Amino acid sequence: MVILLATAAAGLVLLLFSIALLAMSSGNLQVAGLCFLSAAIVIYLRETRLVNS
Repeated sequence: MVILLATAAAGLVLLLFSIALLAMSSGNLQVAGLCFLSAAIVIYLRETRLVNS
């Protein structure tokens, strides 16, 4: 179950990066910044809580 959650978190990061890049290219920098920040938080949570060392 943990591997499934970690994989879902990685997929969410890809989605957030995609949204951020689209928002940045259209000039909506607030949305882009929020998506990049959210992606960084999800990466942190994935690496500290979901992936076994």
